[in-house]
Amino acid sequence: MIANGLSVDVEDWFQTYNYERIIPRDTWNACELRVEANTRRLLDILGRKGVRATFFVLGWIADRVPGLVRSVLEDGHEVATHGYSHRRLIDLNAESFREDLRRSLDSLNAAGATRVQGFRAPSFSLVRDTQWALDVLTEYGLEYDSSIFPTGAHQDYGISDAPLRLHRIRENLWEIPMTALEVLGRRLPVGGGGYFRHFPYSLTRFAMRRVNAEGRPVVFYLHPWELDPHQPRPAAPAWRIFRQTVGLGRTAERLERLLDDFKFVPLEEMLAAGRAEASELE
Repeated sequence: MIANGLSVDVEDWFQTYNYERIIPRDTWNACELRVEANTRRLLDILGRKGVRATFFVLGWIADRVPGLVRSVLEDGHEVATHGYSHRRLIDLNAESFREDLRRSLDSLNAAGATRVQGFRAPSFSLVRDTQWALDVLTEYGLEYDSSIFPTGAHQDYGISDAPLRLHRIRENLWEIPMTALEVLGRRLPVGGGGYFRHFPYSLTRFAMRRVNAEGRPVVFYLHPWELDPHQPRPAAPAWRIFRQTVGLGRTAERLERLLDDFKFVPLEEMLAAGRAEASELE
């Protein structure tokens, strides 16, 4: 079986892009913090299945529940950075991103994650116009990014002609791209998040098998809040509530099926395999 990458973007229910204009950042401290219980539930599932993953943790979360970061590490998982404040790159410039990244790394280090190799941009916002962020990542010694969706099918993210496979994107930086499946000349995003919750499990399984049959691993992602059907519902348009909450009650069961149907490893293992393959070809 192909070893697919399993990743978790550790943010709480009120920090999603979906609620960005509904719940301002200066009110986050007043929101109910549910990320610890939800992440520990996820850790329990992974532990029972004997699966390791990469956890992209917000620095804001690490500051408030540092013990959660330590638990992730103690369970044998990789800790990487999701930035500090969940600000999309399109809302930052190189200098403000540099500060956000520095704060996130400091917070993760203080919580016990002393070797952070990877980064994922909030809302996959590493797009054509924000590739300056790659140079900042190399400045801080990060070894890989996993932010680029090689698709043009989504209005908010994606680079339509980006490589589908793991590749060196800067001299000392690798890209582990999110997963897209080519269908009738179009690249469709697959592999987690809303796609996993909104559509039948059989569709996710079919798409992942197709990608694996092409010799490509899938980079699957989810969030702790996606296992939480009882999360608060803010005053928001109905379509936003639907987008955030549809399928939450079945995510855990679907995840367990997924872990039985496919092999998964942390992204750091995908990086090591890619480097070894590249060395053999050089």
